[in-house]
Amino acid sequence: MNGRMHLAVELGGAGRHPGAWRLPGAGDLFAADRHVEAVRTAARGGLDLVALADTLLPPSADPDAEPGTLDAVAVAARVAPAVPGIGVVPAVTVTHTEPFHLSKAIATLDFVSTGRAGWQPGVSRTRAEADLFGRTGPAPADALWREAADVVEVVARLWDSWEDDAEIRDAATGRFVDREKLHYIDFAGEFFSVKGPSITPRPPQGQPLTVLRGDETEALPVVGRYADVVRVAADTVAGAAEARERVRSAVAGAGRDPDRVPVLLDVETLFDPSLLGELDRLAPAGVDPGPATLRHVGDPAALAGLLRDAAEEAAADGFTLVPLALPSGVVEIVDGLLPAFGDAWASAPYDGSLRDRFGLTRPAGRYARS
Repeated sequence: MNGRMHLAVELGGAGRHPGAWRLPGAGDLFAADRHVEAVRTAARGGLDLVALADTLLPPSADPDAEPGTLDAVAVAARVAPAVPGIGVVPAVTVTHTEPFHLSKAIATLDFVSTGRAGWQPGVSRTRAEADLFGRTGPAPADALWREAADVVEVVARLWDSWEDDAEIRDAATGRFVDREKLHYIDFAGEFFSVKGPSITPRPPQGQPLTVLRGDETEALPVVGRYADVVRVAADTVAGAAEARERVRSAVAGAGRDPDRVPVLLDVETLFDPSLLGELDRLAPAGVDPGPATLRHVGDPAALAGLLRDAAEEAAADGFTLVPLALPSGVVEIVDGLLPAFGDAWASAPYDGSLRDRFGLTRPAGRYARS
């Protein structure tokens, strides 16, 4: 592993486990204060970022299923100004949506977070999601990820379509912007034709952090070209090492330095072993409550040792901790797991942007005149 270990936490609903929303301590899943407090706890621990989960899947007709979800970008816009000192990265489904709107939303998030925003583009592959929009049916994975690549490209170009000093606010002439510093992007691809420019100024980071999942073979070309940070799932440390190597090969194949693109392994966490049986019992019938990635249930010191070893064995450059139950899970991570790391992980001061946190420079706008 190169440099310091990166740590993130995923927050969404009542937690990763499908039975978690039925626990007595789950609380109001839709209350703004719940989300603010969870992010505030993560910031207290000095984590690099919170990943806010989201999906376009409609709520199940099963009365035992979790009753819907909030929009992750809107949640991020609520918590980011209220909680300094941590990055905020909402999941954003790019299938069935328009890149112009996504560009504007994430640019706005970067402004309200003072440069601590990112986004995690994802794809939508089910008939149920397609039927919500009614414009196109579900597509195979290769087509979904080609479309995702076009979306990421359009969004990035739109962020660059304003030069950094385009906003002039010349009261004498009534000119708010210098029109010579706004640029058409003139993108024409397989899925979109977007002229631009954006209607939102260039974000504080220039390009907010792009986090992509590297689990699918079809996603790897997009990861290789565009990802600033990559998340992967694997059920063993050896599997994580293989996933990381696939990501690094994709990044190198795109002509980029893989040492500059950290790979974070998802790790599901639950520190009270007695609670797992209850969670499984509360899960809706027919829903698999099993792990989607490496899962640790039990002593936080044992998990700290596992993560230290995985980092030293180059299985990951950091970890996205995914509590099975919230809000208790994020408190357990900050107050139980982090102290157990000892000197293996130290929180760095959060003095700059989210890009700074990952050692990334602020890129120059591609349309800016020299």
